[in-house]
Amino acid sequence: MKAASFAYERPDSLEAAFDLLGAPGAKALAGGQSLVPMMAMRLVRPSVLVDLARVPGLTELRDEGEHVHVGAMTRQRVLERWEPLARRVPLVGAALPWIGHREIRNRGTVGGSLAHADPAAELLLASATLGAEVTVDGPDGERTLPAAELATGPFQTRIGAGELLTSVRLPAVRDGEGFAFDEVARRHGDFALCGVAVALRRRGDGVQRARVGLLGVGPAPQVHDVTELLQANGSGPRWGAVGEELAERVEPSGDMHASAGYRRRLARVLVTRCLERAWRDAGERTP
Repeated sequence: MKAASFAYERPDSLEAAFDLLGAPGAKALAGGQSLVPMMAMRLVRPSVLVDLARVPGLTELRDEGEHVHVGAMTRQRVLERWEPLARRVPLVGAALPWIGHREIRNRGTVGGSLAHADPAAELLLASATLGAEVTVDGPDGERTLPAAELATGPFQTRIGAGELLTSVRLPAVRDGEGFAFDEVARRHGDFALCGVAVALRRRGDGVQRARVGLLGVGPAPQVHDVTELLQANGSGPRWGAVGEELAERVEPSGDMHASAGYRRRLARVLVTRCLERAWRDAGERTP
C-alpha cells in the first residue's frame, strides 16, 4: 500500500513547528522509522507531515557532569557510537544495539523512539529505569517529565497537541552503581517478547537502591522499585525471589508470537539474570 495524501512542511524553527503542529491531523516526522511504515499501511493518515530535520538545537549531545543531555533529533546510531556513552550511561549503551538493525538506527532518532511509546521500546525502558527526565516544549512553554511517566498506554504519551519532545537528560553513572539489559526476540531486530533493564546501587554486601524495568509484558514499559524486596532477605540478595515476584505482578497478553505464560516465564528468568549481572557490574565500580 501507499500512504494517503498529505501536505509536507519543513520548518526551520521550533516556533514554526509548533504553529504547524497545531493544525488538525498534523504529525511530527523525526527519523520516520516507525511513522513512515505506519503511513504506508494507512494505520495513520496525517493531514500534514512536519519534518523536524531543519529545526536547530535538537541534535545536541553533551556531557553535563551529573547528566548527559541528548537532543531529540540525535540519531540512535550517533548516540551508540558516541565514545563516552558506555562509560557515562552504560545502561543506554547496552540497550541501543537491541533496537532494530543498524540501518534502522542510522535514521531513527532518540526523541522519536521515546515519543512513539511502543510497549517494546528499549530506549524508553532504559531511560525510565535510570530515572531520566524528558523535556517537552510547546506554545505554552517548556516542561519536564520523568521518563517513567511519559507513556500512558500503547503509543500514547503525555505530550500534548502542538508539543514536541525536545531532549532527554540521562543520569550519569556513579560509584557503586551497576546496570544490565537483556531481551528475548524471535530474531535479533524483531520486537522483543520480553525485555528487562536493571539499575542498582551497592552498599557493602547489600543493595542500597534497585529498579527493574520490563518491556513487552504490558501496554507500556513499566518500572518497579525492588529495593525493599532485596533488603528483606537478611542472608543477602536473592535475585530469583525478585524474579518470581515480578513475574507474578506483570499481566502480559498472548499473541501469535508468544503466550502470556511464556512471557511471564521470560520475565522471571531475565529479571533474575539481569539483577545478578548488575550486582557484579556495581562491584566493579565500588571503591
